[in-house]
Amino acid sequence: MIEKKIARDIKLIVSDLDGTLLSDDGSLGVETRNLIKELIKEGINFSIASGRLHSAVVPTAEALNLNGPLISLDGALVKYHSNGKTIFKLPLGRRQVSKAVNYSEENLINIVLCHADAIYYTDFNTVIPSLLSKFGAEYKKVDSYEEYIKNTLEIVCASDMKDSIKRMDEAFTFPAAIGCTTSFFKSRSYDNIYYLEIRKSGCSKGKGLKRVLKHLNLKPENAVVVGDWYNDISLFKTKAFKVAVANAIPELIHLSDYVTKGTNNEEGAAEIFEMILKAKRN
Repeated sequence: MIEKKIARDIKLIVSDLDGTLLSDDGSLGVETRNLIKELIKEGINFSIASGRLHSAVVPTAEALNLNGPLISLDGALVKYHSNGKTIFKLPLGRRQVSKAVNYSEENLINIVLCHADAIYYTDFNTVIPSLLSKFGAEYKKVDSYEEYIKNTLEIVCASDMKDSIKRMDEAFTFPAAIGCTTSFFKSRSYDNIYYLEIRKSGCSKGKGLKRVLKHLNLKPENAVVVGDWYNDISLFKTKAFKVAVANAIPELIHLSDYVTKGTNNEEGAAEIFEMILKAKRN
């Protein structure tokens, strides 16, 4: 339960999308949809913090008429969907992207470049769209990466050669490389497929939240964050009021101020939305 005094001071809600606001089939519940629209009428800024590309978050934002800047690619981009205004953008350096492309080609590792609007791939990387689960992302085939080095927010590599992609991970980790953050993991859906994500250092949902708060001239205590997964932990290490849905990982539940009774498939997030709305109207 959120205290009425705390709820009345809430001016910003930032929610994760997949596994939190959306059900497992990607749909948004009717109650959740209606509550969000009512909260916005009460003057609350509502935003999304997602690992998705900006363009893959926009359809949900448009359906809900969200009024807050969207945090995408785990904080690499903070941008309004309504007017296209960018609050913050942290692309990889040209040298870093070129190094990754050259390394992947020399070691036969599949690679794609993620921008705000789409994921770009070449003839040598046509297997990636079928292997990479980036919800709602548009894939665009290009002749060469040369024109897409600039404005790359994330590099994603995939390979069935674990040792090769692990060595690439080491090549982009300090002290071999400076200014990059990497994530190396095994596929849940495909046997013997491994992924490597490379971003500019300084990207996280938590830092994205701080940038949104600064932009809106709000304090962390004026915000509520809602999440379920590992990339939401940085949100839960802020001074915002922290809400974990029932299906959240134990680490997030441990950090939360409130855990919903319902899962994402049961519109768990709607519980906290209803509490805040009642406090605002009473």
